[in-house]
Amino acid sequence: MNNFNFFNPTRIVFGEGQIKEIDQLVPKDARVLILFGGQSAKKHGTVDEVTAALNSRYSEEFGGIEANPSYTTLMRAVAQIKDNKLDYLLAVGGGSVIDGTKFIAAAVNCEGDPWQEILVNSAKDIHTALPFGSVLTLPATGSEMNANSVVTRYQTKEKLAFKSPLVYPEFSILDPTKAYTLPPRQLANGIVDAYTHIMEQYLTYPVDAKVQDRFAEGLLLTLIETGPELLEKPTDYTLQSNFMWTATLALNGLIGAGVPQDWATHMIGHELTALHGLDHAQTLAIILPSIMQEQREHKHDKLLQYAERVWNITDGDDDSRIDMAITKTRDFFEQMGVKTRLSDYQIPADAIPTMIKQLGEHGLNQLGEHGDVDLDKSRKVLEASL
Repeated sequence: MNNFNFFNPTRIVFGEGQIKEIDQLVPKDARVLILFGGQSAKKHGTVDEVTAALNSRYSEEFGGIEANPSYTTLMRAVAQIKDNKLDYLLAVGGGSVIDGTKFIAAAVNCEGDPWQEILVNSAKDIHTALPFGSVLTLPATGSEMNANSVVTRYQTKEKLAFKSPLVYPEFSILDPTKAYTLPPRQLANGIVDAYTHIMEQYLTYPVDAKVQDRFAEGLLLTLIETGPELLEKPTDYTLQSNFMWTATLALNGLIGAGVPQDWATHMIGHELTALHGLDHAQTLAIILPSIMQEQREHKHDKLLQYAERVWNITDGDDDSRIDMAITKTRDFFEQMGVKTRLSDYQIPADAIPTMIKQLGEHGLNQLGEHGDVDLDKSRKVLEASL
């Protein structure tokens, strides 16, 4: 196991009806901005519940944060905070709303250009951020218990990420009933997103981290067992509870502590979203099986472990077991209703050079756990995804 420094300060308040706990978690004198995405958080009463839980605290609302949060939209929220002297944020939604809130929290007191200072420069000179909490309504990204954020600048077709310990949520409310009304597409996307988060931290090379491996394998098995049934019974509290907690644990830092990590699937996938508007999970479902195939030599030992422990594949030679594990992974995503080929989204081969060019412009030419996924290998991954 590698050396590691694990830190996670986010308080998780889990269960039905726990939004009321906001009254005990937000400072009494806070001036609060409630942030949300579309109208579902309003339509289903979640924003009203949050407002009621704030009791006499001053609060305002900011809606319209997109599925891939737009820099322009987020900067409007920054302006509202500055104009009205707000000092506490509450994100009500899924990973995009929470990601956007993290950026807003860091941007409010940013002295330079927020895009440059926070995203291009990876927040290395950011030393303060507004405090915030979250109310999770869409399990998927784990943003409710980590310090990661991804923001899109649609004018320039860029999607960039940053990470800072300043933007951990102070608390997150996880009420599984808030996911009951999600459409099948969003539920399926959440399952694929969580699955891929686990794989990015698990499917690398062995470092004898038995706890992290078994934990990751257990989370993968939970998604495999829970996912299909959840699509059939989205209002089943037990299913939603297990899914919501699995998605949080998939990216709260615990299974990634002391192990090598990949993230090439995510980095290549971000360019697909930025250039072609695909859902984040759709890009992951396209790229992950191809990464597994193209990097099978470097991932050989963990692929065999994954085949045996997650898919119970024990017969045949090494190559046939690895082939079957990759096929099983692709089939699972397809079972969730998330297509796994560029052609499924009408993206042709002649779109690949532009994606490679953009990866290069963003300095993403040494991806993967070994830093060996260069632009040529990324091109091969995309070609294998056609």
